[in-house]
Amino acid sequence: MIRIAGLLLAPGAGANKDHEGLVAVEEVLQDKIRVLRVDFPYMIAGKKIPDKTPVLVDTICQASKQFALELGVPLESIAVGGRSMGGRMASLAVAGGLKTAGLISISYPLHAPGKPEQKRSEHFPNISVPCLFVSGDRDAFATPEELETAIRTINGPTKLVFIPKGNHGLKNRHQEAANAVAGFIDTLAK
Repeated sequence: MIRIAGLLLAPGAGANKDHEGLVAVEEVLQDKIRVLRVDFPYMIAGKKIPDKTPVLVDTICQASKQFALELGVPLESIAVGGRSMGGRMASLAVAGGLKTAGLISISYPLHAPGKPEQKRSEHFPNISVPCLFVSGDRDAFATPEELETAIRTINGPTKLVFIPKGNHGLKNRHQEAANAVAGFIDTLAK
């Protein structure tokens, strides 16, 4: 029986649901599961400044529930994730109790560039679902060592994939990230 029926993806700050990295993930998964790319309210309203964290997290939660209803599956059959801020908001939703099949984060923004002391991983111990983190090994928002250390605090199984010579934007490397996501989805379906 397939454990996962859909994947909800949210974009990073300043991007919308049509970001090429999210589209690449949807394309590589088109024959496996349904993918729903969502926009945050500020982007829909044409604003440049992201909504407050509770609004962003609630967007992930509500969209996941609606997606499960549309697919006619339990919420636990939907995985959530996104790129940069979208992945972080999905991780906060999962840590806050959102039932999900798994968590996928591409280019997780562990800290602002140049501010490694301001980690954004305090909620990781509250995550117990399978997780995939895909990151460039030259990402200014998280070095490989920082990300490896942070995900050790997650209580579910984790997988970390580094894109060689990739920065935070993963420009021209979206297919590699999408392939990593497809491999992870295959493990969730078993």
